[in-house]
Amino acid sequence: MSERSESNTTAGELEVGLSGRVAIVTGAGAGLGKAEALALAGAGASVVVNDLSENDAVAETLAEIRALGAKAEFVAGSIAERSTADALIRTANEAFGSVDIVVNNAGITRDRMLFNMSDEDFDAVVAVHLRGHFLLSRNAAAYWRGKSKEAGAPVYGRLINTSSEAGLLGPEGQANYGAAKAGITALTLSAARALSRYGVRANAIAPRARTAMTEAVFSAAPDGGVDPLSPDHVARLVAYLASPAADAVNGQLFVVYGPMVALMAAPVVERRFDAAGDQWGAGDLAATLGGYFADRPATQTFSASSLIDLDR
Repeated sequence: MSERSESNTTAGELEVGLSGRVAIVTGAGAGLGKAEALALAGAGASVVVNDLSENDAVAETLAEIRALGAKAEFVAGSIAERSTADALIRTANEAFGSVDIVVNNAGITRDRMLFNMSDEDFDAVVAVHLRGHFLLSRNAAAYWRGKSKEAGAPVYGRLINTSSEAGLLGPEGQANYGAAKAGITALTLSAARALSRYGVRANAIAPRARTAMTEAVFSAAPDGGVDPLSPDHVARLVAYLASPAADAVNGQLFVVYGPMVALMAAPVVERRFDAAGDQWGAGDLAATLGGYFADRPATQTFSASSLIDLDR
């Protein structure tokens, strides 16, 4: 990391600045990934941008990063492919000398009701979201572990994964997307526990942002004033989680949009049921659980919906 004069740098800048750091952002050609890449570059990081192919949008993203005075490289390919994950780690290391920050953002949707969902609809979404997160997270984890063992000390590593409230709510038309996003949260928690000893911090975000992937969900942006669903709001949290200031934050899930960041709590036991003896009798479960659920609508499922009504 480049040295900076104490007299010219405040304590806050030292904590949140990313000068000398190297970041990888997937799906960064446009939308949320682009905003995240620009936020990291604005904080001083060199950025390896990934998207499916090089196009005008990618060229614009790279130009904007470089206009900030930051360095940028591009790696094309689907993050669902092992070769892309390998190329991202290799490019960051060869071009900039290290891998410090990984932001898994790339994603797709194939929304269908469960009874209409094809094998291909399910597999494609899980491949890009969950497998894609796994491949790059695994490669980064191996890289950071190797560097830590080589140094005989913890290293700097930040893993920021993109989950979704869909992984908590289970939307009826997104069985594939919800399942993949729930898996990403669990993957992040596992990474946080496994990698903290090497100096790595792993966290997940559940963003609400107006992008090409969500344009059918959210209304049009307001004509004036601050757009509460601008990807820039999410990108600011990502830049913070990528910074030294977030060293104490590990294994957490945040819902973020506009000027609001919500830290999600772990699931809790709603109600415990115990058999009267050492095992349940044939009709005891029906009487005990049936009585508890008798007045509850069948549509009231295990869900965090009442907990994440964040607009109240």
